[in-house]
Amino acid sequence: MGNTGISLTLTMAVLLLHFVVSFSTKTTTNFSTDQSALVALKAHIVSDPRKMLETNWSTTTSICNWVGVACGSRHQRVIALNLSSMLLTGTIPPQIGNLSFLTSLELWNNSFHGPLPIQLTNLHRLKLINLFWNNFYGEIPLWFDSFPKLQWLFLNGNNFTGQIPSDLFERLPKLQMLYLSGNKLSGKIPLGLFKCKNLEYIDLAGNSLEGILPKEIGNLTMLNYLSLSGNRIEGKRKTFG
Repeated sequence: MGNTGISLTLTMAVLLLHFVVSFSTKTTTNFSTDQSALVALKAHIVSDPRKMLETNWSTTTSICNWVGVACGSRHQRVIALNLSSMLLTGTIPPQIGNLSFLTSLELWNNSFHGPLPIQLTNLHRLKLINLFWNNFYGEIPLWFDSFPKLQWLFLNGNNFTGQIPSDLFERLPKLQMLYLSGNKLSGKIPLGLFKCKNLEYIDLAGNSLEGILPKEIGNLTMLNYLSLSGNRIEGKRKTFG
């Protein structure tokens, strides 16, 4: 019995050591992945007049201490990225999709441009996407429905073109705010939009949308604000509140 007890104790100790080493290695790998993604983003910044990233984003310090970066207290993974109003010019690299714990992405009021990388679809935890007042272009990707937890989507003040995808809102059950104003969108308001029963704010102003305001707008019982000015939308004005 004595030898059996010692053997069992040694076995448990080895298993515990293996778990600790494996967990430590995995944590280090994940931390390195997040760091590499942010370094790639920095490399895609072609103008940083305030030297915000140049001064603060140094690999000699923890990424959790970098300006605009917030990490989770338990796992030390990047959960929020806010580079708003830093006068940055550049593009979003595909590596941004490796920030797998990201819940909030805010780049508003800069000069980011180009199409949005499809690798953003890897960020299933996103609740907030705020990209307004930049120069992003192209059609609004249908893959925006890859964010089942998304509550706030701000794409206003860019150069998005084409129609609002009819199936965009099929898998966005938690969406509360949708701002697409100040783009170059055309076509009709998709009926799928009115399946987002939690919508409280919709701003589609300043585009080239047309048609009749669908009666399904009445399905949005939580709606407090609707702006369609600067389009060619016909229909009765709805009073909220």
